[in-house]
Amino acid sequence: MSASTDASTPSGGAAHPRLAELALALGGFGIGTGEFVIMGLMGRVADDLQVAVPDVGYAISSYALGVVVGAPIISALAARLPKRALLIGLMLLFALGNFASIMAPHFGTFVGLRFIAGLPHGAYFGVAALVAAAAVPVDQRARAVARVMTGLTVAILIGAPLATWVGNLIGWQAAFAGVGGIALLTALMVRLWVPYQPADRQASPKRELGAMIKPRVLFTLGVACFGCGGMFAVFSYVMPTLTEQAGMAESLGPLVLAIFGVGTILGNFAGARIADWNLLRGIPIILLWVACVQGGFYFAANSVWTGFLFVALVGTSMAVAPAMQTRLMDVAEDAQTMAASLNHAAFNMANALGAWLAGVTIKAGLAWSSTGLVGTSLALLGIAIFATGRWLEKREALQQPAVSS
Repeated sequence: MSASTDASTPSGGAAHPRLAELALALGGFGIGTGEFVIMGLMGRVADDLQVAVPDVGYAISSYALGVVVGAPIISALAARLPKRALLIGLMLLFALGNFASIMAPHFGTFVGLRFIAGLPHGAYFGVAALVAAAAVPVDQRARAVARVMTGLTVAILIGAPLATWVGNLIGWQAAFAGVGGIALLTALMVRLWVPYQPADRQASPKRELGAMIKPRVLFTLGVACFGCGGMFAVFSYVMPTLTEQAGMAESLGPLVLAIFGVGTILGNFAGARIADWNLLRGIPIILLWVACVQGGFYFAANSVWTGFLFVALVGTSMAVAPAMQTRLMDVAEDAQTMAASLNHAAFNMANALGAWLAGVTIKAGLAWSSTGLVGTSLALLGIAIFATGRWLEKREALQQPAVSS
Protein backbone atom coordinates (compact mmCIF):
# COMPACT_ATOMS: atom_id res chain seq x y z
CA MET A 1 0.00 0.00 0.00
CA SER A 2 1.46 3.36 -0.93
CA ALA A 3 1.91 6.17 1.51
CA SER A 4 -0.62 8.28 -0.33
CA THR A 5 -3.38 5.72 0.06
CA ASP A 6 -3.20 5.00 3.77
CA ALA A 7 -2.46 7.95 6.03
CA SER A 8 -1.10 10.56 3.64
CA THR A 9 -2.26 12.86 0.90
CA PRO A 10 -0.27 12.91 -2.33
CA SER A 11 1.48 16.05 -1.09
CA GLY A 12 2.71 14.26 2.00
CA GLY A 13 0.33 15.78 4.54
CA ALA A 14 -1.95 13.84 6.81
CA ALA A 15 -5.17 12.76 5.14
CA HIS A 16 -6.85 12.90 8.55
CA PRO A 17 -4.84 15.47 10.56
CA ARG A 18 -7.11 15.37 13.61
CA LEU A 19 -6.89 11.58 13.77
CA ALA A 20 -3.11 11.74 13.33
CA GLU A 21 -2.93 14.20 16.21
CA LEU A 22 -5.17 11.95 18.29
CA ALA A 23 -2.92 8.96 17.61
CA LEU A 24 0.18 10.85 18.77
CA ALA A 25 -1.63 12.16 21.84
CA LEU A 26 -2.88 8.67 22.73
CA GLY A 27 0.71 7.46 22.86
CA GLY A 28 1.50 10.27 25.28
CA PHE A 29 -1.58 9.31 27.29
CA GLY A 30 -0.36 5.73 27.62
CA ILE A 31 3.18 6.77 28.51
CA GLY A 32 1.97 9.31 31.05
CA THR A 33 -0.40 6.83 32.68
CA GLY A 34 2.35 4.22 32.91
CA GLU A 35 4.84 6.69 34.35
CA PHE A 36 2.63 8.33 36.97
CA VAL A 37 0.23 5.59 38.09
CA ILE A 38 2.86 3.99 40.32
CA MET A 39 2.81 7.10 42.53
CA GLY A 40 -0.77 6.23 43.47
CA LEU A 41 -0.02 2.53 43.95
CA MET A 42 3.14 2.75 46.03
CA GLY A 43 1.54 1.11 49.04
CA ARG A 44 0.07 -1.74 46.98
CA VAL A 45 3.33 -2.43 45.16
CA ALA A 46 5.29 -2.28 48.43
CA ASP A 47 2.96 -4.74 50.17
CA ASP A 48 2.86 -7.18 47.25
CA LEU A 49 6.62 -7.16 46.61
CA GLN A 50 7.48 -6.94 50.34
CA VAL A 51 9.49 -3.70 50.45
CA ALA A 52 9.14 -0.39 52.31
CA VAL A 53 7.05 2.33 50.65
CA PRO A 54 10.02 4.73 50.16
CA ASP A 55 11.87 1.89 48.39
CA VAL A 56 9.25 1.90 45.61
CA GLY A 57 10.86 5.20 44.62
CA TYR A 58 13.68 3.06 43.16
CA ALA A 59 11.22 1.69 40.59
CA ILE A 60 10.24 5.26 39.70
CA SER A 61 13.88 6.21 39.33
CA SER A 62 14.59 3.06 37.30
CA TYR A 63 11.91 3.96 34.76
CA ALA A 64 13.28 7.49 34.56
CA LEU A 65 16.81 6.20 34.00
CA GLY A 66 15.46 3.99 31.22
CA VAL A 67 14.24 7.14 29.51
CA VAL A 68 17.63 8.79 30.00
CA VAL A 69 19.48 5.82 28.50
CA GLY A 70 16.98 5.03 25.76
CA ALA A 71 16.56 8.53 24.32
CA PRO A 72 20.10 9.06 22.98
CA ILE A 73 20.72 5.43 22.00
CA ILE A 74 17.45 4.99 20.12
CA SER A 75 17.70 8.41 18.49
CA ALA A 76 21.22 7.67 17.24
CA LEU A 77 20.61 4.12 16.04
CA ALA A 78 17.24 4.92 14.43
CA ALA A 79 18.36 8.20 12.82
CA ARG A 80 17.57 6.97 9.28
CA LEU A 81 14.29 5.20 10.04
CA PRO A 82 11.01 6.68 8.77
CA LYS A 83 9.33 8.45 11.66
CA ARG A 84 6.09 6.47 11.48
CA ALA A 85 7.84 3.10 11.63
CA LEU A 86 9.94 4.35 14.54
CA LEU A 87 6.88 5.51 16.47
CA ILE A 88 5.20 2.12 16.00
CA GLY A 89 8.30 0.24 17.16
CA LEU A 90 8.61 2.44 20.23
CA MET A 91 5.02 1.78 21.22
CA LEU A 92 5.47 -1.97 20.85
CA LEU A 93 8.55 -1.88 23.09
CA PHE A 94 6.63 0.18 25.65
CA ALA A 95 3.80 -2.36 25.61
CA LEU A 96 6.26 -5.21 26.14
CA GLY A 97 7.87 -3.50 29.13
CA ASN A 98 4.53 -2.94 30.84
CA PHE A 99 3.17 -6.43 30.23
CA ALA A 100 6.42 -7.92 31.53
CA SER A 101 6.24 -5.77 34.68
CA ILE A 102 3.07 -7.60 35.65
CA MET A 103 4.93 -10.90 35.87
CA ALA A 104 7.83 -9.69 38.01
CA PRO A 105 8.47 -12.37 40.68
CA HIS A 106 10.21 -9.98 43.10
CA PHE A 107 11.04 -6.31 43.54
CA GLY A 108 14.48 -6.41 41.91
CA THR A 109 13.02 -7.83 38.71
CA PHE A 110 10.22 -5.28 38.81
CA VAL A 111 12.76 -2.44 39.03
CA GLY A 112 14.63 -3.85 36.03
CA LEU A 113 11.47 -4.20 33.95
CA ARG A 114 10.47 -0.61 34.72
CA PHE A 115 13.82 0.38 33.23
CA ILE A 116 12.94 -1.45 30.01
CA ALA A 117 9.50 0.16 29.91
CA GLY A 118 11.16 3.58 30.11
CA LEU A 119 13.52 3.07 27.16
CA PRO A 120 11.14 4.23 24.36
CA HIS A 121 9.63 7.15 26.30
CA GLY A 122 11.98 9.98 25.31
CA ALA A 123 12.38 9.00 21.69
CA TYR A 124 8.60 8.71 21.23
CA PHE A 125 7.87 12.18 22.57
CA GLY A 126 10.83 13.63 20.70
CA VAL A 127 9.77 12.29 17.31
CA ALA A 128 6.12 13.13 17.92
CA ALA A 129 7.03 16.71 18.86
CA LEU A 130 9.09 17.15 15.70
CA VAL A 131 6.23 15.88 13.54
CA ALA A 132 3.84 18.35 15.19
CA ALA A 133 6.21 21.34 15.16
CA ALA A 134 7.05 20.88 11.47
CA ALA A 135 3.38 21.28 10.57
CA VAL A 136 2.89 24.81 11.97
CA PRO A 137 4.47 28.28 11.55
CA VAL A 138 7.62 28.89 13.56
CA ASP A 139 5.87 31.21 16.05
CA GLN A 140 3.39 28.45 16.94
CA ARG A 141 5.86 25.63 17.60
CA ALA A 142 5.52 25.66 21.39
CA ARG A 143 1.74 25.36 21.12
CA ALA A 144 2.13 22.47 18.67
CA VAL A 145 4.43 20.73 21.14
CA ALA A 146 1.90 21.45 23.89
CA ARG A 147 -0.82 19.70 21.89
CA VAL A 148 1.35 16.61 21.62
CA MET A 149 1.99 16.84 25.37
CA THR A 150 -1.76 17.04 26.00
CA GLY A 151 -1.90 13.26 26.05
CA LEU A 152 0.61 13.26 28.89
CA THR A 153 -1.24 15.87 30.92
CA VAL A 154 -4.62 14.20 30.36
CA ALA A 155 -3.00 11.00 31.58
CA ILE A 156 -2.19 12.75 34.84
CA LEU A 157 -5.73 14.13 35.06
CA ILE A 158 -7.69 11.02 34.02
CA GLY A 159 -5.45 8.08 33.14
CA ALA A 160 -3.37 7.84 36.31
CA PRO A 161 -6.32 8.40 38.71
CA LEU A 162 -8.44 5.85 36.84
CA ALA A 163 -5.59 3.33 36.74
CA THR A 164 -4.94 4.01 40.44
CA TRP A 165 -8.57 3.27 41.24
CA VAL A 166 -8.47 0.05 39.20
CA GLY A 167 -5.14 -0.94 40.73
CA ASN A 168 -6.38 -0.43 44.27
CA LEU A 169 -9.58 -2.30 43.46
CA ILE A 170 -8.27 -5.42 41.74
CA GLY A 171 -4.46 -5.20 41.92
CA TRP A 172 -1.68 -2.98 40.63
CA GLN A 173 -0.98 -5.48 37.84
CA ALA A 174 -4.27 -4.53 36.17
CA ALA A 175 -3.12 -0.93 35.89
CA PHE A 176 0.02 -1.89 33.98
CA ALA A 177 -1.93 -4.29 31.79
CA GLY A 178 -4.20 -1.42 30.79
CA VAL A 179 -1.19 0.74 29.93
CA GLY A 180 0.16 -2.04 27.71
CA GLY A 181 -3.18 -2.25 25.93
CA ILE A 182 -3.16 1.51 25.26
CA ALA A 183 0.32 1.17 23.75
CA LEU A 184 -0.85 -1.54 21.35
CA LEU A 185 -3.85 0.58 20.31
CA THR A 186 -1.54 3.55 19.72
CA ALA A 187 0.70 1.49 17.45
CA LEU A 188 -2.33 0.58 15.35
CA MET A 189 -3.63 4.17 15.19
CA VAL A 190 -0.21 5.53 14.23
CA ARG A 191 -0.05 3.00 11.39
CA LEU A 192 -3.50 3.99 10.15
CA TRP A 193 -3.50 7.77 10.56
CA VAL A 194 0.01 9.23 10.91
CA PRO A 195 1.38 10.00 7.43
CA TYR A 196 4.45 8.26 6.10
CA GLN A 197 7.55 10.44 5.98
CA PRO A 198 10.64 9.34 4.03
CA ALA A 199 13.75 8.63 6.03
CA ASP A 200 16.37 11.36 6.25
CA ARG A 201 19.24 9.83 4.25
CA GLN A 202 21.62 12.53 5.50
CA ALA A 203 21.05 11.51 9.11
CA SER A 204 23.61 9.40 10.91
CA PRO A 205 24.39 8.32 14.47
CA LYS A 206 27.45 10.58 14.43
CA ARG A 207 25.41 13.63 13.45
CA GLU A 208 22.73 12.93 16.03
CA LEU A 209 25.21 12.23 18.81
CA GLY A 210 26.91 15.50 17.94
CA ALA A 211 24.03 17.31 19.62
CA MET A 212 25.16 15.94 22.97
CA ILE A 213 28.37 17.99 22.99
CA LYS A 214 26.95 21.36 21.94
CA PRO A 215 27.27 23.72 24.94
CA ARG A 216 23.89 25.38 24.40
CA VAL A 217 22.21 21.98 24.22
CA LEU A 218 23.94 20.83 27.40
CA PHE A 219 22.97 23.96 29.32
CA THR A 220 19.35 23.61 28.15
CA LEU A 221 19.27 19.98 29.24
CA GLY A 222 20.77 21.00 32.58
CA VAL A 223 17.96 23.51 33.10
CA ALA A 224 15.36 20.83 32.33
CA CYS A 225 17.05 18.25 34.56
CA PHE A 226 17.49 20.38 37.67
CA GLY A 227 14.74 22.94 37.16
CA CYS A 228 12.04 20.29 36.84
CA GLY A 229 13.29 17.86 39.47
CA GLY A 230 11.24 19.51 42.18
CA MET A 231 7.91 18.71 40.54
CA PHE A 232 8.80 15.03 40.64
CA ALA A 233 10.19 15.30 44.17
CA VAL A 234 6.82 16.56 45.38
CA PHE A 235 4.64 14.36 43.18
CA SER A 236 6.51 11.10 43.83
CA TYR A 237 5.60 11.29 47.52
CA VAL A 238 2.46 13.40 47.40
CA MET A 239 0.20 10.53 48.50
CA PRO A 240 2.05 9.58 51.70
CA THR A 241 2.68 13.29 52.38
CA LEU A 242 -1.03 14.11 52.46
CA THR A 243 -2.08 10.91 54.23
CA GLU A 244 0.67 10.91 56.88
CA GLN A 245 1.12 14.65 57.43
CA ALA A 246 -2.27 16.19 56.59
CA GLY A 247 -4.41 13.22 57.66
CA MET A 248 -6.06 12.73 54.27
CA ALA A 249 -8.07 9.54 53.73
CA GLU A 250 -6.29 7.12 51.37
CA SER A 251 -9.51 6.81 49.33
CA LEU A 252 -8.98 10.39 48.12
CA GLY A 253 -5.81 9.35 46.28
CA PRO A 254 -7.37 9.44 42.79
CA LEU A 255 -8.70 12.94 43.51
CA VAL A 256 -5.18 14.11 44.35
CA LEU A 257 -3.89 12.78 41.03
CA ALA A 258 -6.76 14.46 39.18
CA ILE A 259 -6.06 17.80 40.89
CA PHE A 260 -2.41 17.53 39.94
CA GLY A 261 -3.49 16.69 36.38
CA VAL A 262 -5.59 19.86 36.11
CA GLY A 263 -2.53 21.83 37.16
CA THR A 264 -0.33 20.18 34.54
CA ILE A 265 -2.81 20.92 31.76
CA LEU A 266 -3.02 24.59 32.75
CA GLY A 267 0.75 24.80 33.10
CA ASN A 268 1.36 23.06 29.77
CA PHE A 269 -0.67 25.55 27.75
CA ALA A 270 0.36 28.59 29.81
CA GLY A 271 4.01 27.66 29.37
CA ALA A 272 3.50 27.30 25.62
CA ARG A 273 1.95 30.78 25.40
CA ILE A 274 4.79 32.28 27.41
CA ALA A 275 7.38 30.51 25.24
CA ASP A 276 5.80 31.72 22.00
CA TRP A 277 5.64 35.26 23.50
CA ASN A 278 9.33 35.47 24.49
CA LEU A 279 11.21 32.23 24.99
CA LEU A 280 14.40 33.53 26.62
CA ARG A 281 12.54 35.78 29.06
CA GLY A 282 9.86 33.23 29.69
CA ILE A 283 12.08 30.39 30.91
CA PRO A 284 13.40 32.14 34.06
CA ILE A 285 9.93 33.55 34.80
CA ILE A 286 8.48 30.05 34.69
CA LEU A 287 11.25 28.64 36.89
CA LEU A 288 10.78 31.38 39.47
CA TRP A 289 7.07 30.50 39.65
CA VAL A 290 8.02 26.84 40.06
CA ALA A 291 10.34 27.68 42.96
CA CYS A 292 7.62 29.66 44.73
CA VAL A 293 4.78 27.14 44.48
CA GLN A 294 6.93 24.18 45.46
CA GLY A 295 8.26 26.05 48.47
CA GLY A 296 4.67 26.89 49.36
CA PHE A 297 3.80 23.19 49.38
CA TYR A 298 6.10 22.70 52.38
CA PHE A 299 3.78 24.87 54.48
CA ALA A 300 0.49 23.97 52.78
CA ALA A 301 0.76 20.20 53.26
CA ASN A 302 -0.24 20.41 56.94
CA SER A 303 -3.87 20.77 55.85
CA VAL A 304 -5.82 18.68 53.36
CA TRP A 305 -7.49 21.63 51.64
CA THR A 306 -4.42 23.84 51.30
CA GLY A 307 -2.53 20.71 50.32
CA PHE A 308 -4.99 20.15 47.46
CA LEU A 309 -4.53 23.76 46.30
CA PHE A 310 -0.77 23.50 46.21
CA VAL A 311 -0.85 20.09 44.53
CA ALA A 312 -2.58 21.87 41.63
CA LEU A 313 -0.06 24.73 41.73
CA VAL A 314 2.85 22.32 41.76
CA GLY A 315 1.26 20.69 38.71
CA THR A 316 1.58 23.98 36.81
CA SER A 317 5.34 23.34 36.87
CA MET A 318 4.64 21.47 33.62
CA ALA A 319 4.89 24.93 32.03
CA VAL A 320 8.62 24.27 31.73
CA ALA A 321 8.12 21.41 29.24
CA PRO A 322 7.06 23.21 26.02
CA ALA A 323 9.50 26.05 26.70
CA MET A 324 12.49 23.72 27.02
CA GLN A 325 11.42 21.65 24.02
CA THR A 326 11.26 24.80 21.88
CA ARG A 327 14.61 26.03 23.17
CA LEU A 328 16.21 22.73 22.18
CA MET A 329 14.80 23.04 18.67
CA ASP A 330 16.52 26.43 18.42
CA VAL A 331 19.96 25.26 19.57
CA ALA A 332 20.17 21.70 18.17
CA GLU A 333 20.92 22.73 14.56
CA ASP A 334 20.89 19.58 12.38
CA ALA A 335 20.43 17.04 15.21
CA GLN A 336 16.76 17.74 15.89
CA THR A 337 15.67 14.17 16.66
CA MET A 338 18.39 13.66 19.23
CA ALA A 339 17.78 17.00 20.91
CA ALA A 340 14.00 16.54 21.03
CA SER A 341 14.42 13.10 22.57
CA LEU A 342 17.03 14.32 25.05
CA ASN A 343 14.54 16.86 26.37
CA HIS A 344 12.39 14.04 27.69
CA ALA A 345 15.48 12.22 28.89
CA ALA A 346 16.33 15.32 30.90
CA PHE A 347 12.83 15.49 32.34
CA ASN A 348 13.10 11.90 33.44
CA MET A 349 16.54 12.49 34.88
CA ALA A 350 14.69 15.18 36.81
CA ASN A 351 12.19 12.49 37.79
CA ALA A 352 14.95 10.19 39.02
CA LEU A 353 16.80 13.01 40.77
CA GLY A 354 13.68 14.44 42.37
CA ALA A 355 12.38 11.08 43.61
CA TRP A 356 15.82 10.16 44.97
CA LEU A 357 16.41 13.45 46.79
CA ALA A 358 12.88 13.36 48.20
CA GLY A 359 13.46 9.86 49.52
CA VAL A 360 16.78 10.91 51.07
CA THR A 361 15.21 13.86 52.90
CA ILE A 362 12.32 11.76 54.21
CA LYS A 363 14.59 8.93 55.35
CA ALA A 364 16.77 11.54 57.08
CA GLY A 365 13.81 12.29 59.35
CA LEU A 366 12.55 15.52 57.79
CA ALA A 367 8.82 16.11 57.29
CA TRP A 368 7.13 14.49 54.32
CA SER A 369 6.47 17.98 52.92
CA SER A 370 10.20 18.73 52.86
CA THR A 371 9.96 17.52 49.25
CA GLY A 372 8.71 21.06 48.53
CA LEU A 373 11.98 22.53 49.81
CA VAL A 374 13.86 20.10 47.56
CA GLY A 375 11.78 21.45 44.68
CA THR A 376 12.54 25.09 45.45
CA SER A 377 16.26 24.38 45.65
CA LEU A 378 16.26 22.56 42.31
CA ALA A 379 14.23 25.25 40.55
CA LEU A 380 16.64 27.95 41.76
CA LEU A 381 19.53 25.84 40.54
CA GLY A 382 17.78 25.65 37.15
CA ILE A 383 17.62 29.45 37.02
CA ALA A 384 21.33 29.65 37.83
CA ILE A 385 22.19 27.19 35.08
CA PHE A 386 20.08 29.09 32.55
CA ALA A 387 21.66 32.41 33.52
CA THR A 388 25.16 30.94 33.24
CA GLY A 389 24.41 29.48 29.82
CA ARG A 390 23.01 32.77 28.54
CA TRP A 391 26.02 34.68 29.90
CA LEU A 392 28.42 32.35 28.07
CA GLU A 393 26.31 32.56 24.92
CA LYS A 394 26.36 36.36 24.94
CA ARG A 395 30.10 36.44 25.62
CA GLU A 396 30.71 34.13 22.67
CA ALA A 397 28.55 36.34 20.45
CA LEU A 398 30.55 39.44 21.44
CA GLN A 399 33.85 37.71 20.73
CA GLN A 400 32.72 36.30 17.38
CA PRO A 401 33.37 39.46 15.24
CA ALA A 402 36.88 39.78 16.66
CA VAL A 403 37.62 36.15 15.82
CA SER A 404 36.26 36.44 12.27
CA SER A 405 38.25 39.59 11.60
